[in-house]
Amino acid sequence: MTFGDCTRVAAGALLRYPLRTAMMLLATAIGVAAVLVLTALGEAARSFVTDEFRALGTHLLVVLPGKTETTGMGPGLMAGESPRDLTLDDARAVLRSRAVARVAPLVVGAATVSFGGLERDITVMGTTAAMVEIRQWRMATGEFLRDQDWDRASPECVLGDTLRRELFAGLQPVGHWLRVGDRRCRVAGVLAPQGMSIMANVDELVLMPVAAAQQLLNVPGLFRLLIQATGRETVAGAQRDVVRILKERHRGQEDVTVITQDAVLTTFDGIFGALTAALAGIAAVSLVVAGVLIMNVMLVAVSQRTAEIGLLKALGASRRQVTRLFLTEAMILAACGALAGLVLGYAALVLMRALYPDLAFEPPGWALAGACLVALGCGVGFGILPARRAARLDPIAALAGR
Repeated sequence: MTFGDCTRVAAGALLRYPLRTAMMLLATAIGVAAVLVLTALGEAARSFVTDEFRALGTHLLVVLPGKTETTGMGPGLMAGESPRDLTLDDARAVLRSRAVARVAPLVVGAATVSFGGLERDITVMGTTAAMVEIRQWRMATGEFLRDQDWDRASPECVLGDTLRRELFAGLQPVGHWLRVGDRRCRVAGVLAPQGMSIMANVDELVLMPVAAAQQLLNVPGLFRLLIQATGRETVAGAQRDVVRILKERHRGQEDVTVITQDAVLTTFDGIFGALTAALAGIAAVSLVVAGVLIMNVMLVAVSQRTAEIGLLKALGASRRQVTRLFLTEAMILAACGALAGLVLGYAALVLMRALYPDLAFEPPGWALAGACLVALGCGVGFGILPARRAARLDPIAALAGR
């Protein structure tokens, strides 16, 4: 029996039982499609988080007050002291590093903004002129905060796009005065639509000079320092310099945490890589279940086709040829199921892209290859037992239907 004959006989046997064949194809297809969809979800999450951090800017470091690493218990902790505040003087001192290009001190808090009888709660961010360069924001109209002495609490502000639409309703906001909390400030400019950025909606921000925000929110310290290094190769040097400078200013205590953008991206990349692999493993379980279904259905098929098997063996078919015939059936089922699963999976991805256009649903190459190989492996592996049982049948007993 040639390979062509074996394939033709196996295909004919599958077509004679369309319902049974369809069940096995559907089981394998669902398994392959599940691998594609779940790994695409993991990759979309990884891509979304990576893009969010890259949208912050390039070559960035974030300085947080307080040390997040495990250390020995010092006398300050025993006394219940809180972390030392970051100050504007700290931010100025960091600029002494040659590896630092820009520094933007940040103060963040909640307030109420009102104009022309309209009022809403907003998030106030106090910062400096460097912020627009670090974050690479675009202006829709007007100008960003002026480059001036950081201690000067100028009564000016910049609005996000949503606030412009809600408060001014078609008016040109630049030059108008609005009330933020208990203070009045002149609108200097409006940001172009930015959307969400690391859990904050930039379109709903009011940005003010850092000193004005400190007075408005009554906070003496800074929330964060956002630092831009001169280049990718100087990020590590900038981190060392920032730690050294602030340690000198804080009486020899290393009481700040400096996080680099690359370190955060690497951490999230590892987390989502493990998540994607775990999702692929969970989906692969359905392929194993499909393999078990193929084995059980083919065992039933052996009992239904005993007369056919007896006839083949009576005509001279060897055990090896009968085994090959049933394995060919299993391989055809697995291959067709894998192909159907690819079609089903990509159809599901097209629908997901239409529903969530902002996410990049794209399964990794290893998931495609792995799903197909596992499907074929399960088909062959679980097809061995039925094939061997068919090959061991006695031809005379099989012809008699026993």
